[in-house]
Amino acid sequence: MKNYIIYFAIAIILVSCQQKKNAADLEKLTNQIVIGQIDSVYSGILDESRKIWVHIPESAVNSSSNNSKYPVLYLLDGPGHFYSVTGMIRQLSTNGNTVVPEMIIVAIPNTNRSRDLTPSHVDLDFFSGDSIQYASGGGNKFLDFMEDELIPHIENTYPASSYRTFVGHSFGGLSVINALISKPHLFSNYVAIDPSLWWDNQAFLKVTDSIISANNFDGKALYVGVANTMDEGKIIEEVRNDTTRSTAHIRSILEFVNSLDAKNDNGLLFGWKYYNDDDHGSVPLITEYDALRFLFPWYTIKGINRFFDPDGNTSAAGLIDSLNSHYKNVSGRFGYPVLPPEQFINSLGYGFMNNSMPGKAAALFDLNIQNYPKSSNVYDSRGDCFLAQKDSTKALEYFTKALEVGSNDYSQEKIDMLNEKLNK
Repeated sequence: MKNYIIYFAIAIILVSCQQKKNAADLEKLTNQIVIGQIDSVYSGILDESRKIWVHIPESAVNSSSNNSKYPVLYLLDGPGHFYSVTGMIRQLSTNGNTVVPEMIIVAIPNTNRSRDLTPSHVDLDFFSGDSIQYASGGGNKFLDFMEDELIPHIENTYPASSYRTFVGHSFGGLSVINALISKPHLFSNYVAIDPSLWWDNQAFLKVTDSIISANNFDGKALYVGVANTMDEGKIIEEVRNDTTRSTAHIRSILEFVNSLDAKNDNGLLFGWKYYNDDDHGSVPLITEYDALRFLFPWYTIKGINRFFDPDGNTSAAGLIDSLNSHYKNVSGRFGYPVLPPEQFINSLGYGFMNNSMPGKAAALFDLNIQNYPKSSNVYDSRGDCFLAQKDSTKALEYFTKALEVGSNDYSQEKIDMLNEKLNK
């Protein structure tokens, strides 16, 4: 019963905990690294004001360029996962990485967690048989709030696209699966982390299985993470045939994922993993990482290294064609035009420049100018490329253009240096 007690304690803590520190106060401090902002939405459906924590990609915050849109990740139990998910996505989408796209992250703090994240009202606790002391059964109403109030607010306020991912843990994972079967149009991707599928004596699990069997989920993806919540010494093969309530949590999830494994004609892209070394509390981080890798295998740019081979038969035109072809495919996946990210193309350009491949570097910087003509940085980078080729006149022209487009801290220094050199 050891792991059951730990699991039950975590569930009660999550139900009763309230956010004690107002994160908005952190944003008022000076000299801080701020990764998000506090927003709020009044919900007529829930009859209350709901705070949300919003992370906007750095490229959107600093961009003076086009009307770029970003996919959105909606995250339940927001304060508990906001920092890790934000950092993970930033690491995988910037600094030369293209594992996942940059995303807007909308983290939703709880007001009444058990009410909002459970799909049906229950009077008796499944494990103990005692009367439940917390509210339940408001899950569908909460999803209505997301569809009719929260998502429209996000898409009207931020550079958000309609490509959405929904992530939840425990009761939140239960809510994610409820969204998949009741509102499959609402999200493209669903991530359920150790979901509480034992809920309502597994009645919801049985309904879910029948709905997934009877419907088509083309274009939708689901990833499920399964924690080790077994008593010490037990192995997963034993638990599958166990009938005690202490294993009901993991057995319910295994029943669900095994059933989905057998369904290969419903169009759902499905993946799951059992994490033997992680319990109910530690499993979110590793599941979120693996889920992102599972959901976006088509986003990573492959084959770029061959263009760095000095003995290879590659050209600048071939490099640009390869990039444009890749992002045409990405655009098709998202359902809207996606340009090669400015920062990624810029860093790639410097890579070729530093490897004495000025033609490919110039082609990349020109691509950025074409795609981001309102960015000061793209002209400055093109000036650097001319400077590396010892063309001071053209370099000066582009550094000057950079300052005409927008201010920065570096172009003027280069202009002064070049003017001094040219006047000697």
